[in-house]
Amino acid sequence: MADQLEMRFDADPDWALVQLAIGEHASREIPRHEKMWAYFRNPLELVGVSGTAGGKGWYRAAQEIGLPERIRGNGSGVYGDQRGRREVVIENDIGWRVQTMVDFMFGDPIRFESTAGDAGVKLAVESVLEAVWEASGGIALLQDLAILGHVFGHVDLLVRIDAEGLGGATLAGASEWITIEPIDARRGVALVSADDYRVLDGYAVHFERELNEVEGSRGRGGRVGRLFGGRGGSGGSRVERRQGTVTEVFGRSGWRRFENGEEVARSASTLLGGEVPVVHIQNMRQPFVYGGIGEVEPLVALQDELNTRLSDRANRVTLQSFQMYLAKGIEGFNGAGVGPGVVWSTENPDASIERFGGDMHSPSEESHITEIREAMDKVSGVPPLAGGVVRAKLGNLSSGNALRVTLMGLIAKTRRKRVGYGRGMEKVCGMILTALDAAGVLSTDPSERGVRVVWPEFAVADERETVAAAKGKIELGVPAETVIAELGYGRVDPGVV
Repeated sequence: MADQLEMRFDADPDWALVQLAIGEHASREIPRHEKMWAYFRNPLELVGVSGTAGGKGWYRAAQEIGLPERIRGNGSGVYGDQRGRREVVIENDIGWRVQTMVDFMFGDPIRFESTAGDAGVKLAVESVLEAVWEASGGIALLQDLAILGHVFGHVDLLVRIDAEGLGGATLAGASEWITIEPIDARRGVALVSADDYRVLDGYAVHFERELNEVEGSRGRGGRVGRLFGGRGGSGGSRVERRQGTVTEVFGRSGWRRFENGEEVARSASTLLGGEVPVVHIQNMRQPFVYGGIGEVEPLVALQDELNTRLSDRANRVTLQSFQMYLAKGIEGFNGAGVGPGVVWSTENPDASIERFGGDMHSPSEESHITEIREAMDKVSGVPPLAGGVVRAKLGNLSSGNALRVTLMGLIAKTRRKRVGYGRGMEKVCGMILTALDAAGVLSTDPSERGVRVVWPEFAVADERETVAAAKGKIELGVPAETVIAELGYGRVDPGVV
């Protein structure tokens, strides 16, 4: 059995090749992915204690890296000492646009509909698939994979199957042994076939983790020592949490796990018929390339320009928001303030008081900021109305047609992406049914493993239009139970929730 196991793994990626691919991924892809995630999340970096004197602030936002030096200062980096730092304004337009796209994509439950002709097989397939998806996270899982896909341009779905447990399971308990896991692009390393970029020779999941172990001397120096009464000091000992790496390699014939470069576990499986248990989904299609097109990357330059102009405007307003006075030929003018009821007198006929400052209107500045926002609307396809911002009267917004016209770009883009995400989820369902058949849990023919994703309609129609459309569906022959369930009134299972 051991010789047979080794023979099966000979067809999978060599460990040396996996290490090389991980190194290439770390140098080429991870820095870019980290930037995309930073612009989406715009996390705050702690740089000081809140309430300290000096007015330097206690945080820096990630998007400040895109501001020119004249705004963020000429100190040691974005998060360091900021000498010459001006007013910084960060408005994360990227974040709310991506979240809005995810809401349109997976804001409501979806259903998996079997194409099997036999009613019993159809019911069993739909029930087990729904159970597996819900056990793996349900709609939260779908929203997670959508966020990863929108930010990084693609997302990989890993189908974890416990072959031993599944072999002795019943159909009702099959979901305990199958898990669908979205892989962060910073962790997933695809070993793409040299002959076809759409085919995987293998797949690796590599990440670092903090262990519940310490390394270093247990002296009283360092941060831990100071917390528990030590005096610390530069010459003291230091205790730190131990770091470790985990690498999982998935091939056509099995799985291996490495910790800190040493193999600790392996498993051979033929439940998927020699297929790598990973499904690749591109957010937006990019021909002849493994990775897809994300929603963050096209907006980065516009986001930097918007933040720069908002910061420039804030600096101008700060300098001009105070009334200042220039007094000539008046003695003691600086001894008292200028205010209501204060009278200044002098015998100097050449004396004068000139007022300057105050926030002056800058039409070109406002126009430029507006044009930047409109450019972000066009590039992303997400108008402010989709986020609940109504800037002007847009006609009769109670009409579903009016809303469709306003949101036409976002709806069309979402429908286009649903094709790619839907095919990926359908392929995952096919893998699950193949494994269930091979394990003897649910016997199906290949022709009975077809599944299609039933997407919810966009909520842009009023009640009367919705009811009229439902009546039309019934007249066309759509089962009344299905139509009533779509309206939210039926007892039919709404799908993956």
